[in-house]
Amino acid sequence: MPLPLADAYDYSVPEGLDLAPGDFVKVPLGPRQAIGVVWEKGSQGAESGVSEDRLRDVLMRMPVPPMPEENRRLVTWISAYTLAPPGAVLRMAMSVPAALEPEKLRIGYTLAASLPSIRITPERRRVLDFLEDIPPLTASDIAREAAVSPAVVKGLVKVNALIQVDLPPAERFREPDPNQPGPILSLAQGEAVNAIKNQICGFSVTLIDGVTGAGKTEVYFEGIAEILRQGRQALVLLPEIALGAQWLERFEARFGARPAEWHSDLTQSRRRATWRAVAEGQARVVVGARSALFLPYCDLGLIVVDEEHDSAFKQEDGVAYHARDMAVVRARIGEIPIVLASATPSLETVANVDAGRYERVALPARHGSASLPEIDLLDLRRDKPERQSWISPTLRRALAETLAAGAQSLLYLNRRGYAPLTLCRSCGHRLQCPNCTAWLVEHRFSARLQCHHCGFSGRRPEACDSCGTTDSLIACGPGVERLAEEVMNFLPEARLCIATSDSIRKPSDAADFVAQVLGHEVDIIIGTQIVAKGHHFPKLTLVGVVDADLGLAGGDLRAAERTYQLLHQVSGRAGRDEKQGHVLLQTYHPEHPVMQALSRGDRDGFLEAETEARMAGEWPPFGRLAALIISGRELELVTRIARDLARKAPKGSGIRALGPAPAPLAILRGRHRWRLLLKVSRGISVQELLRKWLLTVKVPNSVRVQIDIDPQSFL
Repeated sequence: MPLPLADAYDYSVPEGLDLAPGDFVKVPLGPRQAIGVVWEKGSQGAESGVSEDRLRDVLMRMPVPPMPEENRRLVTWISAYTLAPPGAVLRMAMSVPAALEPEKLRIGYTLAASLPSIRITPERRRVLDFLEDIPPLTASDIAREAAVSPAVVKGLVKVNALIQVDLPPAERFREPDPNQPGPILSLAQGEAVNAIKNQICGFSVTLIDGVTGAGKTEVYFEGIAEILRQGRQALVLLPEIALGAQWLERFEARFGARPAEWHSDLTQSRRRATWRAVAEGQARVVVGARSALFLPYCDLGLIVVDEEHDSAFKQEDGVAYHARDMAVVRARIGEIPIVLASATPSLETVANVDAGRYERVALPARHGSASLPEIDLLDLRRDKPERQSWISPTLRRALAETLAAGAQSLLYLNRRGYAPLTLCRSCGHRLQCPNCTAWLVEHRFSARLQCHHCGFSGRRPEACDSCGTTDSLIACGPGVERLAEEVMNFLPEARLCIATSDSIRKPSDAADFVAQVLGHEVDIIIGTQIVAKGHHFPKLTLVGVVDADLGLAGGDLRAAERTYQLLHQVSGRAGRDEKQGHVLLQTYHPEHPVMQALSRGDRDGFLEAETEARMAGEWPPFGRLAALIISGRELELVTRIARDLARKAPKGSGIRALGPAPAPLAILRGRHRWRLLLKVSRGISVQELLRKWLLTVKVPNSVRVQIDIDPQSFL
């Protein structure tokens, strides 16, 4: 069942119903009916532990293709690895219950054999003339094409001028053409394509390691073309599907059709159609967010994980899993190749390449005449911004010069809203979320204060909540809205665009944003990390990073790696055409290894130093981590359970338990949170340790203990 259950339930199969593993079935569950998956044939009689008179019958098999064996094995594997109940993992593979129900018949209408005597209005005449020489259509299609209201069509049906007919299922997805000519590839791209094609048969993992703008997408497109020629399916995972507007255009230009999309912005009817099309083999290529991995591919032949280093591939709520790593598992289960692509590969992937487990193909130069941008560090201790400003004099001059040259600029700051903190000048009170230990972020353009963790939103108060003083609240620090205000003050003629997850929520928003920039309706983009990846803007020559040190604070072991990746990616937006790009990084720590590596273009040197530091401490990927997050409404109870778990923590050589300690986000969505961290050597099974550990403490139902194997975040 797609429920958080640890085991499968037993049912009996009634006479005349043949079932096999993978069949979707409807069964009674208590007083209701539910849909589940036949996992295996159970034991009978005394061996089952359930008397046959207590077994209830399966009600029916659902009229859909069975869940492929590879999907069932993936569910089992992820459950065992993450220690999540199998039913909770299965739920991700059954995310569209409507797709399992019988498909509704499509009703169409056509002209009656003989037209009855009726009053003919101009609207009715348009419908009758339109339908004269075309096959039956749905009522909504007729109304749209004839430019009439649906009521006109209904009226003609009522007087028997139109008759009802059954329509065949609609064609859901056009077939991509793998033989449609693609762009001319460089010598390096051609060699990379040949290397990937040589790995098409059987399981393999290949990293396309190419600088930003090197044409990695065109390389794996050729791998997709080869899979399509074999009549099989391909899956492409993107970290942020809302950013896929340009990717979709490039795919359509290469293959003559758009792929099936899978993301949270799809309508329910579209999700249902896509799920069925994948199961029936009609959707040949799927591009989607991490959840696309769980679709029921009937003949998957290739997986691509683009921007494989991106932290968005990690799911932290519910079943905590990393889609990149689980995609590798899915490829191994199906004995198919998987391609990982990145300009800044994760340390885990680099370690696998070095160990010989993954193959690597390199694209060391940008495609065509484009060259990599120059990166300069601006020391904010010397190049100081004006009071209540955050853009240094040097960056201001560069923005003005770029505007005068008719080119485009990007200002990057990974802070949404106007200011990250609002406080009272009278008493020092800071406005905090009522549900979380997080400051409320001011969004001045919408006149709201928001929590970016739980979604709480409220109007900015006139007076301080603590001391009651009016007009005493001030904004502290910059967000992208405050940067826009500053730019408007010294470049009033510039056309600005703010690009964040607040303004780009879905693919259509992304498409509008891209069209604006490509049409040169924007001079300066001011954005967060949503603009750092994947975009190709030929006229964008200047990138300014306002606070390059932002991600380096805190105790996250991946802080340096993530900061390097993000700054390298956002720098890669500059100079992707013929004009030379220029990147200015504002920093208070120009001597930091991350800043030095970026300014020298020494990615490999940075990775080597980071590898040595991780290896010395046996930190991932040279050791294993697992987090326990204890949460509940009652602080005292949560604290007690966390301390009980700490006292029972496993011990031994190569095993170390850290904590307990209140989480940095000590309250999230109204729940108090404590954390423990289990650190073990590579050869030790962290799952086995956790299973035994959790059995030593009785946890009440009001307290939740979440397990996160290979945690990426420590909040």
